[in-house]
Amino acid sequence: MNYKKTEIERHFHDFISEQPNDWVRDNWEDLHHHAFNTDYYIIGFARAKDWLGDEVFNAIQFIKEYEDGNFGEVYTDFSDPEKVVNTYVYILGEEIVEHWKHRREEAEAKCA
Repeated sequence: MNYKKTEIERHFHDFISEQPNDWVRDNWEDLHHHAFNTDYYIIGFARAKDWLGDEVFNAIQFIKEYEDGNFGEVYTDFSDPEKVVNTYVYILGEEIVEHWKHRREEAEAKCA
């Protein structure tokens, strides 16, 4: 699922651009945690509901499949749009961070 992926990528790139290079290097293994798990992406029931729009059920299915596949059960409270948005963004953030790290490692290897 790629719903609002470009927006979430921008969020990550803004986050990274605000960090000193030393901090990024020192927190390399925890970048995803810092970018997507130390603060909420969306705060507020109404804002979250609007953000999800017509994709709410697709986002729920995406989260269900991820959590069931990774944890053997589902933990997210789907009655709370804020939790749905933030879990969705967290999950998609894993892919975004890994892709960014891979591109950065490739670029550094070319410079070496």
